[in-house]
Amino acid sequence: MAKKAMIEREKKRQKLVDQYAAKRAALKEIANDESKPMEERFKARLKLAKLPRNSSPTRLHNRCQLTGRPHAYYRKLKMSRIALRELGSAGQVPGMVKSSW
Repeated sequence: MAKKAMIEREKKRQKLVDQYAAKRAALKEIANDESKPMEERFKARLKLAKLPRNSSPTRLHNRCQLTGRPHAYYRKLKMSRIALRELGSAGQVPGMVKSSW
C-alpha cells in the first residue's frame, strides 16, 4: 500500500490539471502560432510559465486504484500487476485464471 500522502498528492495534481487545462491550451496555442507577433508569443510563454507546475499533465503519474502502487501499472485495467494477480486468484476478474503448478 502506498503512502496516503503520495496518493493525495496525485489527486491534488489531477485537480490542478483539470482546473488549468483550458487556460494552458489557449496559451500554448498562442505561443505556437507562427502568424502572431513575437512579443505576443513571448508574453504567452511567460504567462504559461507562471501557472502552477503541478497543473502540467506531464507531472501526473499513473497509480493503482486499489493500492496506490505507482509501478507495474496496467493502463487498460487501472491497477497494478499485484492487485490484478490477487483479484485473479480470487476469481473476481472475468476470463482470468491464474495458473499454479
